[in-house]
Amino acid sequence: MTLEQIQDFKGKYPKQIWSLFFSEMWERFCFYGMRGMLVIFMISQLDFHDREANLQYGATQAFVYAFTFIGGLFADKILGFRKSLFWGGLLMIVGSMILAADPHQFFFLGISFTVIGTGFFKPNISTMVGYLYKPNDTRRDAGFSLFYAGINLGALLGGYLCVAIGKGELLESVIPAALRWNVAFGLAAVVMLISLINFAITKKNLGPIGLQPGDPRALEDKKPLPRWAEYAVYALTLVFIPIIQIMVSETQYTDYFMYSIGPLTLLYLFYEMTKVTSAERKKLFAALIFILFSILFWGIYEQSGGSLSIFAAKNLDNNLLGLTLDPNGVNNSGGAFFIIFLAPLIGLLWIWLSKRKLEPNTVIKFGLGFIFLGLGYYVLFATRFFATSGITSLNIFTLALLVITFGELALSPIGLSIMTKLSTKNLQGMMMGMWFLASAYGQYVAGIIGANMATAHEDASRVQTLITYTDGYKQLGLYAIIAGVVLIVISPLVRKLMQEVR
Repeated sequence: MTLEQIQDFKGKYPKQIWSLFFSEMWERFCFYGMRGMLVIFMISQLDFHDREANLQYGATQAFVYAFTFIGGLFADKILGFRKSLFWGGLLMIVGSMILAADPHQFFFLGISFTVIGTGFFKPNISTMVGYLYKPNDTRRDAGFSLFYAGINLGALLGGYLCVAIGKGELLESVIPAALRWNVAFGLAAVVMLISLINFAITKKNLGPIGLQPGDPRALEDKKPLPRWAEYAVYALTLVFIPIIQIMVSETQYTDYFMYSIGPLTLLYLFYEMTKVTSAERKKLFAALIFILFSILFWGIYEQSGGSLSIFAAKNLDNNLLGLTLDPNGVNNSGGAFFIIFLAPLIGLLWIWLSKRKLEPNTVIKFGLGFIFLGLGYYVLFATRFFATSGITSLNIFTLALLVITFGELALSPIGLSIMTKLSTKNLQGMMMGMWFLASAYGQYVAGIIGANMATAHEDASRVQTLITYTDGYKQLGLYAIIAGVVLIVISPLVRKLMQEVR
């Protein structure tokens, strides 16, 4: 099947998006299952304090997303998207199996495998989705919204099930208490294996998309690389595992890494810009503006894995619309639940508005994303008005997740889409990696914010904790709304840089 045949599809979605949808869904089950367990496991099993757990969470997640840049770069230059994805999946399986064997003793070793594995997997499957569409196909945003629903179906299942099994909220009569966390981490390995099997079976439908550079069928016209280059990537990955283990376990190394990787990445991008045309350079500058704003977005949004996990454990009741649910499970999976239902509808809304020439441009969508994010954090602030003795309503908390979800849907899938629109053909993987590198900085900032909320209130009462956290969420809501307004104001300037791209 040729690229033209793939892109010349009828209807709303190309058929290939479904195979990528399911591979990404199971990978996200693994990732969000691990993500949801981190803070709870560190506090309850490794005896970390709240501040230390927040910093460690931010460091781990920062490395995960930072390595998506490296994974995207290697995919562009050496492995191709398919081999990069498969190698990353194998590393994630190994990491999850190590954690399943003994999460207490091998916690940071297992995390190191999953950090690098996610870096090879995550950016490249998103890039392949972009290749399913012609450059100016107005259905692209809808496709990424559907793909985003797959991401969040995995997040919903993994985010709730893994934490519930580990904490003993689920299958407690079946799984011995001493093995609950082992089973929870092992479940992540099983679903990651399902993801790779699905991709291996369905990749034949992708035609030339994602093939290794130098392959005669590949989209890029490049000379074949020597076989040792591919093997060197695999070997170098394994050599770096113990180094990553040290850097992940000692958060001061995260500071050094984050201070250096961003400037170095920008310098490399500017170097690559010297090789492109003036029009392409303007588009890359526009992409950079989106990337920089997304750092602030994720820094605020990603409290869900850090401070909101602690807030849920200490300050929320367990009653959601009459159902008794674990508040941590709701925190980890509630947003994903809303996205599953809303993402396809929002995608269809973009198509409907586009046909009537009413669809807002990408910059306006980004601005709206920030405004909804800010409003959601104001709802989190409002939970203090429904509290009794420091325990507040899970219903209001869940409403905040719903409002935040509208912000995420206006920004995150659109961000994935715009990176593929604004990138040059030879920089697709790298630019997608930079998008996720911005998430790394967001995660890093999120960990610092969460740690600062916990610092002076390590032994505080529930009432004091409630006041401290909700004050912090009110401030974050204000920052988000200001950023949204700024984006809308500067949208004409950014649109000029984007040229004909919407």
